[in-house]
Amino acid sequence: MPSSDGAAYEGFADTFAREASTSAYNAHYDRPTVLDMLGDLDGKHVLDAGCGPGLYLSVLLARGATVVGCDQSADMVRAARAQVGSRVPVRQHDLDAPFDWVADSTFDIVLLALVIHYVRDRVATLAELRRLLRPGGRIIVSTSHPTADWITAGGSYFEAGHVEETWSGGMTHRYWRQPLQAWIGDFTAAGLALERLVEHQPADSMAREHPSTYGKLNREPGFIAYQLAPARS
Repeated sequence: MPSSDGAAYEGFADTFAREASTSAYNAHYDRPTVLDMLGDLDGKHVLDAGCGPGLYLSVLLARGATVVGCDQSADMVRAARAQVGSRVPVRQHDLDAPFDWVADSTFDIVLLALVIHYVRDRVATLAELRRLLRPGGRIIVSTSHPTADWITAGGSYFEAGHVEETWSGGMTHRYWRQPLQAWIGDFTAAGLALERLVEHQPADSMAREHPSTYGKLNREPGFIAYQLAPARS
């Protein structure tokens, strides 16, 4: 996770990994949606930017990708390395800092799963990640749905600013909210074009494991995902 929220995850990596491996919003909502968007990964070179405890890394490997992971939190990096061992290089990196350890045109796909809302300068980070893409490459971003953020925070839908929530275990979750047009504006300012927009739908497995959340997410949006590619000049 990036520096704006990275300290909050220190000491919580193992707890987060246990919960996210089975939770409604992670295991039965975000990961199925994002993995479907990623499509065929055989032979693809993928950067999992903000990889957390590495829950995506093993799946990406199993689907034939060559994978690199990074996260701002040292605790998350430790957990991710424990998850994948020597099969995936995982390093500590703040998404608000330049990727000076990565050459231009290195990756086919950059994955930003539930992490962009922690980044301080979203335009700069996205522009830097665009530099890392090979021709035909894409960035997959998942984040909380602007409507869900509005319902949670109240006030005007068009407000932008930080929201704080306390999660189980006492971890403070601080993230950025803004309306949909502002997200699209950030992508455009970073030199990216929106190729696809997906509003998450709960997996059928959520109905069995988390029936109340399944009912809620069948009625109202929780997360949203974007497929981005370098804009044509």
